[in-house]
Amino acid sequence: MSRSDGFRDKTSAAEQSTFFSVAPEAEAKRPPSEKVADDKVGHRRRLRERFENGGADALPDYELLEMILFRAFPRIDTKPIAKRLIAKFGSFADVVSAPGNRLKEVEGVGDRAVEELKLIKAAAERLTRGQIATRPALSSWNGVLDYLRLVQGFETREQFRILFLDKKNQLIADEVQGQGTVDHTPVYVREVVKRALELSASAIILVHNHPSGDPTPSRADIDMTKQIIDAARPLGVAVHDHIIVGRNGHASLKAMRLI
Repeated sequence: MSRSDGFRDKTSAAEQSTFFSVAPEAEAKRPPSEKVADDKVGHRRRLRERFENGGADALPDYELLEMILFRAFPRIDTKPIAKRLIAKFGSFADVVSAPGNRLKEVEGVGDRAVEELKLIKAAAERLTRGQIATRPALSSWNGVLDYLRLVQGFETREQFRILFLDKKNQLIADEVQGQGTVDHTPVYVREVVKRALELSASAIILVHNHPSGDPTPSRADIDMTKQIIDAARPLGVAVHDHIIVGRNGHASLKAMRLI
Protein backbone atom coordinates (compact mmCIF):
# COMPACT_ATOMS: atom_id res chain seq x y z
CA MET A 1 0.00 0.00 0.00
CA SER A 2 1.38 3.46 -0.90
CA ARG A 3 1.56 6.48 1.39
CA SER A 4 -0.93 9.33 1.03
CA ASP A 5 -0.01 12.66 -0.61
CA GLY A 6 -0.34 14.22 2.82
CA PHE A 7 2.67 12.27 4.02
CA ARG A 8 4.82 13.65 1.19
CA ASP A 9 3.61 17.22 1.78
CA LYS A 10 4.58 17.12 5.43
CA THR A 11 8.04 15.63 4.84
CA SER A 12 10.86 18.05 4.19
CA ALA A 13 13.21 17.69 1.26
CA ALA A 14 16.08 16.91 3.62
CA GLU A 15 14.04 14.26 5.38
CA GLN A 16 13.05 12.69 2.07
CA SER A 17 16.70 12.65 0.98
CA THR A 18 17.68 10.92 4.22
CA PHE A 19 14.74 8.51 3.96
CA PHE A 20 15.62 7.27 0.46
CA SER A 21 19.44 7.38 0.62
CA VAL A 22 21.80 4.79 2.08
CA ALA A 23 24.15 5.95 4.79
CA PRO A 24 27.88 5.45 4.04
CA GLU A 25 28.32 3.05 6.94
CA ALA A 26 25.33 1.01 5.74
CA GLU A 27 26.72 0.93 2.21
CA ALA A 28 30.04 -0.39 3.52
CA LYS A 29 28.20 -3.27 5.23
CA ARG A 30 26.27 -4.33 2.12
CA PRO A 31 27.16 -7.78 0.77
CA PRO A 32 29.55 -7.71 -2.24
CA SER A 33 26.92 -9.50 -4.34
CA GLU A 34 24.54 -6.55 -3.95
CA LYS A 35 27.23 -4.07 -4.97
CA VAL A 36 28.01 -6.14 -8.08
CA ALA A 37 24.30 -6.15 -8.90
CA ASP A 38 24.30 -2.35 -8.74
CA ASP A 39 27.32 -2.27 -11.06
CA LYS A 40 25.43 -4.41 -13.60
CA VAL A 41 22.43 -2.10 -13.42
CA GLY A 42 24.69 0.88 -14.13
CA HIS A 43 26.44 -0.94 -16.98
CA ARG A 44 23.12 -1.89 -18.58
CA ARG A 45 21.86 1.65 -18.24
CA ARG A 46 24.98 3.02 -19.95
CA LEU A 47 24.65 0.52 -22.80
CA ARG A 48 21.03 1.48 -23.32
CA GLU A 49 21.94 5.17 -23.35
CA ARG A 50 24.65 4.61 -25.95
CA PHE A 51 22.25 2.61 -28.09
CA GLU A 52 19.56 5.26 -27.74
CA ASN A 53 21.93 8.08 -28.66
CA GLY A 54 24.01 6.40 -31.35
CA GLY A 55 22.04 3.38 -32.54
CA ALA A 56 23.59 -0.01 -33.28
CA ASP A 57 26.67 1.62 -34.84
CA ALA A 58 27.63 2.91 -31.39
CA LEU A 59 28.05 -0.64 -30.08
CA PRO A 60 30.48 -3.38 -31.13
CA ASP A 61 29.02 -6.81 -31.88
CA TYR A 62 29.51 -8.23 -28.39
CA GLU A 63 27.77 -5.29 -26.70
CA LEU A 64 24.78 -5.59 -29.02
CA LEU A 65 24.60 -9.26 -28.04
CA GLU A 66 24.83 -8.22 -24.39
CA MET A 67 21.70 -6.11 -24.78
CA ILE A 68 19.80 -8.89 -26.56
CA LEU A 69 20.66 -11.25 -23.71
CA PHE A 70 19.42 -8.86 -20.99
CA ARG A 71 15.94 -10.41 -21.12
CA ALA A 72 17.26 -13.95 -20.93
CA PHE A 73 19.56 -13.11 -18.00
CA PRO A 74 17.93 -10.36 -15.91
CA ARG A 75 20.37 -10.79 -13.00
CA ILE A 76 23.52 -12.06 -14.68
CA ASP A 77 26.37 -10.16 -16.30
CA THR A 78 25.89 -10.94 -20.00
CA LYS A 79 29.22 -9.55 -21.20
CA PRO A 80 31.23 -12.77 -20.68
CA ILE A 81 28.56 -14.83 -22.47
CA ALA A 82 28.44 -12.37 -25.37
CA LYS A 83 32.21 -12.42 -25.72
CA ARG A 84 32.28 -16.21 -25.68
CA LEU A 85 29.67 -16.27 -28.45
CA ILE A 86 31.71 -13.88 -30.62
CA ALA A 87 34.88 -15.86 -29.93
CA LYS A 88 33.23 -19.08 -31.09
CA PHE A 89 31.24 -17.86 -34.10
CA GLY A 90 33.09 -14.72 -35.21
CA SER A 91 30.45 -12.02 -35.67
CA PHE A 92 26.99 -10.86 -34.62
CA ALA A 93 25.48 -12.22 -37.86
CA ASP A 94 27.14 -15.60 -37.36
CA VAL A 95 25.88 -15.83 -33.78
CA VAL A 96 22.20 -15.11 -34.52
CA SER A 97 22.33 -17.43 -37.55
CA ALA A 98 23.99 -20.35 -35.74
CA PRO A 99 21.92 -23.50 -35.05
CA GLY A 100 20.48 -23.73 -31.55
CA ASN A 101 22.46 -26.84 -30.67
CA ARG A 102 25.71 -25.09 -31.59
CA LEU A 103 24.80 -22.04 -29.54
CA LYS A 104 24.23 -24.26 -26.51
CA GLU A 105 27.83 -25.44 -26.74
CA VAL A 106 28.83 -22.03 -25.36
CA GLU A 107 29.04 -21.87 -21.57
CA GLY A 108 26.03 -20.11 -20.09
CA VAL A 109 23.76 -20.39 -23.15
CA GLY A 110 20.49 -22.28 -22.66
CA ASP A 111 17.01 -22.37 -24.13
CA ARG A 112 16.10 -18.81 -23.11
CA ALA A 113 19.19 -17.32 -24.69
CA VAL A 114 18.70 -19.32 -27.89
CA GLU A 115 15.08 -18.16 -28.04
CA GLU A 116 16.11 -14.49 -27.80
CA LEU A 117 18.76 -14.87 -30.51
CA LYS A 118 16.41 -16.71 -32.85
CA LEU A 119 13.76 -14.06 -32.29
CA ILE A 120 16.20 -11.43 -33.58
CA LYS A 121 16.93 -13.53 -36.67
CA ALA A 122 13.22 -14.10 -37.34
CA ALA A 123 12.44 -10.40 -36.96
CA ALA A 124 15.22 -9.44 -39.37
CA GLU A 125 13.99 -11.97 -41.94
CA ARG A 126 10.40 -10.77 -41.62
CA LEU A 127 11.50 -7.15 -42.04
CA THR A 128 13.66 -7.66 -45.12
CA ARG A 129 11.17 -9.98 -46.76
CA GLY A 130 8.41 -7.44 -46.20
CA GLN A 131 10.48 -4.79 -47.91
CA ILE A 132 10.94 -6.81 -51.11
CA ALA A 133 7.41 -8.21 -51.15
CA THR A 134 5.83 -4.80 -51.74
CA ARG A 135 8.08 -3.67 -54.61
CA PRO A 136 9.15 -5.14 -57.96
CA ALA A 137 12.12 -7.42 -57.25
CA LEU A 138 14.27 -6.05 -60.04
CA SER A 139 13.82 -2.47 -58.84
CA SER A 140 14.97 -3.32 -55.31
CA TRP A 141 17.77 -5.72 -56.21
CA ASN A 142 20.03 -4.81 -53.28
CA GLY A 143 17.15 -5.54 -50.93
CA VAL A 144 16.67 -8.94 -52.57
CA LEU A 145 20.36 -9.77 -52.12
CA ASP A 146 20.31 -8.64 -48.48
CA TYR A 147 17.31 -10.85 -47.81
CA LEU A 148 18.82 -13.89 -49.50
CA ARG A 149 22.10 -13.58 -47.62
CA LEU A 150 20.21 -13.22 -44.37
CA VAL A 151 17.94 -16.25 -44.81
CA GLN A 152 20.45 -18.55 -46.49
CA GLY A 153 23.99 -17.23 -46.36
CA PHE A 154 24.77 -18.78 -42.97
CA GLU A 155 23.08 -22.15 -43.43
CA THR A 156 25.25 -25.19 -42.72
CA ARG A 157 23.59 -27.30 -45.43
CA GLU A 158 22.78 -26.42 -49.01
CA GLN A 159 19.26 -25.21 -49.71
CA PHE A 160 17.61 -24.59 -53.08
CA ARG A 161 15.14 -21.69 -53.04
CA ILE A 162 12.96 -20.12 -55.71
CA LEU A 163 11.47 -16.64 -55.79
CA PHE A 164 8.34 -16.69 -57.98
CA LEU A 165 7.42 -13.39 -59.66
CA ASP A 166 4.37 -12.09 -61.52
CA LYS A 167 4.31 -10.05 -64.74
CA LYS A 168 5.27 -6.92 -62.79
CA ASN A 169 8.17 -8.75 -61.15
CA GLN A 170 6.49 -8.62 -57.77
CA LEU A 171 6.96 -11.53 -55.41
CA ILE A 172 4.23 -14.19 -55.53
CA ALA A 173 5.94 -16.82 -53.40
CA ASP A 174 9.26 -17.56 -51.74
CA GLU A 175 9.81 -21.29 -51.32
CA VAL A 176 12.64 -23.61 -50.31
CA GLN A 177 12.37 -26.48 -52.80
CA GLY A 178 15.00 -28.74 -51.32
CA GLN A 179 17.68 -29.17 -48.70
CA GLY A 180 20.73 -31.34 -49.09
CA THR A 181 24.18 -31.87 -47.64
CA VAL A 182 27.09 -29.52 -47.02
CA ASP A 183 27.95 -29.47 -50.72
CA HIS A 184 24.97 -30.76 -52.72
CA THR A 185 21.23 -30.24 -53.10
CA PRO A 186 19.16 -32.27 -55.57
CA VAL A 187 17.26 -30.09 -58.05
CA TYR A 188 14.54 -31.51 -60.31
CA VAL A 189 13.99 -29.39 -63.40
CA ARG A 190 10.47 -30.69 -64.03
CA GLU A 191 9.38 -29.86 -60.47
CA VAL A 192 10.76 -26.32 -60.72
CA VAL A 193 8.81 -25.59 -63.90
CA LYS A 194 5.69 -27.35 -62.64
CA ARG A 195 5.62 -25.22 -59.49
CA ALA A 196 6.06 -22.01 -61.49
CA LEU A 197 3.05 -22.93 -63.64
CA GLU A 198 0.97 -23.81 -60.56
CA LEU A 199 1.62 -20.32 -59.16
CA SER A 200 1.07 -18.63 -62.56
CA ALA A 201 4.54 -17.13 -62.26
CA SER A 202 5.93 -15.22 -65.22
CA ALA A 203 9.49 -15.33 -63.94
CA ILE A 204 11.64 -16.97 -61.29
CA ILE A 205 14.90 -16.29 -59.48
CA LEU A 206 16.87 -19.39 -58.49
CA VAL A 207 18.85 -19.30 -55.26
CA HIS A 208 21.11 -21.66 -53.39
CA ASN A 209 23.85 -21.34 -50.80
CA HIS A 210 27.39 -22.63 -50.42
CA PRO A 211 28.02 -23.50 -46.76
CA SER A 212 31.77 -23.25 -47.43
CA GLY A 213 31.27 -19.49 -47.62
CA ASP A 214 32.63 -19.19 -51.16
CA PRO A 215 29.76 -18.34 -53.56
CA THR A 216 31.71 -19.15 -56.75
CA PRO A 217 29.40 -21.21 -59.03
CA SER A 218 30.39 -24.75 -59.97
CA ARG A 219 30.08 -26.32 -63.41
CA ALA A 220 27.10 -28.28 -62.07
CA ASP A 221 25.42 -25.04 -60.92
CA ILE A 222 25.76 -23.54 -64.39
CA ASP A 223 24.57 -26.64 -66.23
CA MET A 224 21.53 -27.07 -63.96
CA THR A 225 20.55 -23.43 -64.45
CA LYS A 226 20.71 -23.74 -68.24
CA GLN A 227 18.52 -26.86 -68.12
CA ILE A 228 15.84 -24.96 -66.15
CA ILE A 229 16.03 -22.01 -68.57
CA ASP A 230 15.58 -24.31 -71.56
CA ALA A 231 12.61 -26.10 -69.95
CA ALA A 232 10.88 -22.93 -68.72
CA ARG A 233 11.26 -20.69 -71.77
CA PRO A 234 8.76 -22.49 -74.07
CA LEU A 235 6.15 -22.28 -71.29
CA GLY A 236 6.50 -18.52 -70.91
CA VAL A 237 8.50 -18.55 -67.68
CA ALA A 238 11.70 -16.50 -67.61
CA VAL A 239 14.66 -17.23 -65.35
CA HIS A 240 15.93 -13.81 -64.29
CA ASP A 241 18.98 -15.04 -62.43
CA HIS A 242 20.57 -17.71 -60.28
CA ILE A 243 22.03 -16.28 -57.09
CA ILE A 244 24.52 -18.18 -54.96
CA VAL A 245 25.00 -16.86 -51.43
CA GLY A 246 27.56 -17.56 -48.74
CA ARG A 247 29.13 -15.98 -45.68
CA ASN A 248 31.65 -14.20 -47.88
CA GLY A 249 29.19 -12.62 -50.30
CA HIS A 250 27.14 -13.64 -53.31
CA ALA A 251 27.51 -14.53 -56.97
CA SER A 252 25.06 -13.78 -59.78
CA LEU A 253 25.27 -16.09 -62.77
CA LYS A 254 23.66 -13.39 -64.91
CA ALA A 255 26.12 -10.71 -63.81
CA MET A 256 28.96 -13.13 -64.50
CA ARG A 257 27.48 -13.76 -67.98
CA LEU A 258 27.27 -17.47 -67.32
CA ILE A 259 23.61 -17.64 -68.41
